[in-house]
Amino acid sequence: MRTLNLGILAHVDAGKTSLTERLLYAAGVIDEVGSVDDGSTQTDSLALERQRGITIKSAVVSFAIDDVTVNLIDTPGHPDFIAEVERALSVLDGAVLVISAVEGVQAQTRVLMRTLQRLRIPTLIFVNKLDRRGAQAPELLASITERLSADVIAMGAATGLGTASAGFTPYGREDSDFSQTLIELLAVNDDQLLTMFVENEQALSYDVLRGKLVEQTRRALVHPVYFGSAITGAGVDALIAGIRELLPAAEGDVEGPVSGSVFKVERGPAGEKIAFVRMFSGAIRTRDRLRFHGDRESKVTSISVFDGGSVLTRPEVSAGQIGKLWGLGEIQIGDAIGVEGIGAESGYFAPPTLETVISPVKPSDKGNLQVALSQLAEQDPLINLRQDDLRGETFVSLYGEVQKEVIQTTLASEFGIDVTFRETTTICIERLDGIGAAVEFNKQDPNPFLATIGLRVEPAPVNEGVSFRLEVELGSMPYAFIKAVEETVHETLQQGIHGWQIPDARVVMTHSGYSARQSHAHAVFDKSMSSTAGDFRNLTPLVLMTALQQAGTTVHEPMHHFQLEIPTDTARGVLAALARLRAIPQVPALGSETSVLEGEIPAAAVYQLEQQLPALSRGEGVLESSFERYQPVTGPIPSRPRTDNDPLNRRDYLLHVLRRV
Repeated sequence: MRTLNLGILAHVDAGKTSLTERLLYAAGVIDEVGSVDDGSTQTDSLALERQRGITIKSAVVSFAIDDVTVNLIDTPGHPDFIAEVERALSVLDGAVLVISAVEGVQAQTRVLMRTLQRLRIPTLIFVNKLDRRGAQAPELLASITERLSADVIAMGAATGLGTASAGFTPYGREDSDFSQTLIELLAVNDDQLLTMFVENEQALSYDVLRGKLVEQTRRALVHPVYFGSAITGAGVDALIAGIRELLPAAEGDVEGPVSGSVFKVERGPAGEKIAFVRMFSGAIRTRDRLRFHGDRESKVTSISVFDGGSVLTRPEVSAGQIGKLWGLGEIQIGDAIGVEGIGAESGYFAPPTLETVISPVKPSDKGNLQVALSQLAEQDPLINLRQDDLRGETFVSLYGEVQKEVIQTTLASEFGIDVTFRETTTICIERLDGIGAAVEFNKQDPNPFLATIGLRVEPAPVNEGVSFRLEVELGSMPYAFIKAVEETVHETLQQGIHGWQIPDARVVMTHSGYSARQSHAHAVFDKSMSSTAGDFRNLTPLVLMTALQQAGTTVHEPMHHFQLEIPTDTARGVLAALARLRAIPQVPALGSETSVLEGEIPAAAVYQLEQQLPALSRGEGVLESSFERYQPVTGPIPSRPRTDNDPLNRRDYLLHVLRRV
């Protein structure tokens, strides 16, 4: 049986979870369509999802369309959870993008469509809520063509807009206008079809055109558009037929090499880690030993597979399927299992640009909070945690304010921990200005450690990461000491001169030395005379910080690309507000009624712009923003609160000890 891994995506409140319910009902998986408002849907299982009527975590449910098994992934629509969406996209064969017939193309709709196009994921568009007052069809199709993609085609006609009897009538071979539109659209990407049309238009039968439509849809070159209502079921049968015909389902190479991707991790009732894996090739069986995350290896203790609306225990999960694996205690989201490169391109996760301090209401919950946050970070690797032992504070990174509520509710419901948050601040980074070097020699003042370390730091290209290499002989001292230096270099660069992470740098070890193992008469190890890994871990930050200060660093703040659609007569006031928020607008595209402003704005100012926009645009403005890049800070340099393990604090401590000696 063929398998199709299908994603449902939309701007928040466009009706994608309701559409998921309708698809499950039509497939006979559920006996009654659940309601988002009543909190009775299959895929929104979190209490906050049911309470807020939004999707927060990706959910998987399976059903059959004829000979195709569909693994449907219901993804979040709120921009605060875009990372969750991108993880789901990396394992999809196709997608349905849901658009409200009333609200039309919204900011997040455009972000999602751009991502789908970048990853070349075959996509159908479903215009939902035809039965709602104010629903549009021809006008919305024109908006989709203008704002999302010109390569779209309506697959039928919408009727009874804005009424309970709203419906959708698919086009067929008797609709000559539809066939003509197909020719014009498909010929853009098919020279052979264009030649056939020019030489003999009669040779292009409806069946030929339909076959070409299938081919180009599966190559993500065109996007068929369906209309309907998830609440009433109008147009859903036509959409199901389109999913079956137009999106790429495959058998999968069960006999090929094992290749899969982990796109979600959760904890079971007993606290056990459960990995959601999409299999691209081969098969994983219970008791198989799997390699992942570098050279780590674990044995699969149990497997479940999504099938017929249920999650069933199976002896294996094979190519094309999505399964849940138990026993992989160190697995992480994004890990490749088996052979890499067989599956789809992984999504790009824009980094979170905000952080806040989280504190337990009860001081006695402090230890439990650390454990709970660590488990949440496992489920979302983009939730970074930073511990300030000096002040006893924990920092957590965020995409937006809604994430605070999600974390707060999750901690209360799943772990019984009530927490509060401090005001959200922006996460900056540091980049090296030049090259710096430093060295401390063993048994030479003021070095109090039995170690020789020399380090040189050099700027690295953006997104290269931190690399470590040797200019000393690998055998010049025990490998454990070299490894201690390398690991500590990576830890130290989490906080640079101003306290911000240095994400890109090349670090070279230029000097090394140690004191060999010394023993007393009875072979008792004397660490006061012998080097240990601790000597190298303690000395490395001191040497590295000296090299960083010689090289110099510049603090960079995150910038978002923004696009604003506003009434033209409000442009002057909006531009003035953008200037106050340090935005850098491009030349505006002014229209007679609506204008578009694009440019860059500091991430710290995005929330302020969101708050001010309704008043500035009479409630008609639409803002779309996404992380773009980092740029040097032009005003006062923001310093990040440093932790007790901060190299500068450790250096001050060492100097204090030396002065006392």
